[in-house]
Amino acid sequence: MLAVEGRSGAGKSVLAGRIAAEAGCPLLHMDDLYPGWEGLEAAVPLVRAWILEPVAHGGNPHWQRYDWERGTPGEWQYTPVQDLLVIEGCGSGARRLRPFLSLLAWVGAPDAVRAARLDAREDAADYAPYRHLWARQEEDFYTGHRVAEHAGLIIDNP
Repeated sequence: MLAVEGRSGAGKSVLAGRIAAEAGCPLLHMDDLYPGWEGLEAAVPLVRAWILEPVAHGGNPHWQRYDWERGTPGEWQYTPVQDLLVIEGCGSGARRLRPFLSLLAWVGAPDAVRAARLDAREDAADYAPYRHLWARQEEDFYTGHRVAEHAGLIIDNP
């Protein structure tokens, strides 16, 4: 189990996508699990219950994808267990999830670079009204969970 962590715009989705493609393994996005724009911390117990604990006990991960357009939980998703599972996104390296991880990777980038990447995203207009709300959640989360300090791999992505 590999978690790829970092703040919005750091490049974790691109990196995780490349790793999963190269390894031929499933990639789960935290974006599919957050229960809304104020749901970073709320997604942590969902990841543990729906994905990490089932895998740890020989089962298959299943999760309810959040429907961002409707603002409600969506359909259940299932992924067969393989040798490697990559989870990417803010929250994937939470304190309560670390015991299940083989590796926690932190992707970092300067604030100005991250801001430029966020502005260039295809969904920038949808994200813009919530950007400051999300940034505050990230700050609180990373201050409390000290994810970068516990990462086994640090990647600077300027």
